[in-house]
Amino acid sequence: MRAERLAPYILVAPAVLIIVALRLWPLALGVNFSFTGDGELNGAFVGPGNYLELAGDPLFHTALRNVGLLMLLLPVAVAIPGLLATFVYLRVPGHRVYRSVYFFPAVLSPVIVGAIFNLVLGYDGPLNSVLAAFGAGPVDWLGDPGIAMVTVAGVHIWATFGMALVVFLAGFSTLDGSLLDAARVDGASLRQAIRHVIIPGLTRTIQFVFVTTTIGMLTSMFGLLFVMTSGGPEGSTYLPEYYIWHQQGQLNRPALASAASTVLFVVMLVVGLLQVSLLRRAGRQD
Repeated sequence: MRAERLAPYILVAPAVLIIVALRLWPLALGVNFSFTGDGELNGAFVGPGNYLELAGDPLFHTALRNVGLLMLLLPVAVAIPGLLATFVYLRVPGHRVYRSVYFFPAVLSPVIVGAIFNLVLGYDGPLNSVLAAFGAGPVDWLGDPGIAMVTVAGVHIWATFGMALVVFLAGFSTLDGSLLDAARVDGASLRQAIRHVIIPGLTRTIQFVFVTTTIGMLTSMFGLLFVMTSGGPEGSTYLPEYYIWHQQGQLNRPALASAASTVLFVVMLVVGLLQVSLLRRAGRQD
């Protein structure tokens, strides 16, 4: 009996040890390092000095504001693959081809995607040529501080929604098809079927996609930012991960970069917990 009680702990022990060794221990070291100094104070304890410097750095403020902007765009980043997965699941004509086309951007390197869209979105690029044909003036997509971050975020959504699409399709495999059939028999429209059948049936999948998409937006946009804007114009496209790279790789300030990494971790943790809580509450209400 005792062996049976210990069996689950023995089975999960290797995974727990790997997580502790490769995730939690480095995280603890990073947090500890964030309370030390850079340069002449390298290794010396400075308390919350690095965090106070971050609080007074306008560039870091911009990076955090851009995090807020990404959170506003997050529902769009989740809704697009969700809707496309719904159409594929409902077997619209050509759904096999669409599934391949939708996933294709996910296999491209961010560097390649950034280079392609630098050409497409250039001031004299094809997109502005199309706008000019309709009498609209050229837009400086990557040079205007007011829209550059939205532009890069849009490119990121286009380049990564294929993975979320695959997750949604996997979620659809667990959906009870008889519920959709019953909705059709009752005369439900596509919008009603999505709202009352598909969304409640995919609550856990939607939660997962929300959290993973958030993590992707906050930790996987460096390549696009580096290639498309290099943090400009005027620092308007800085995100915490780009700020961390700039402090560590360009200014040789690893302790300050560790403090910024800690702040980013806390932001991701809080946002993720809030998302799960809100989505669970919405699922209960439905």
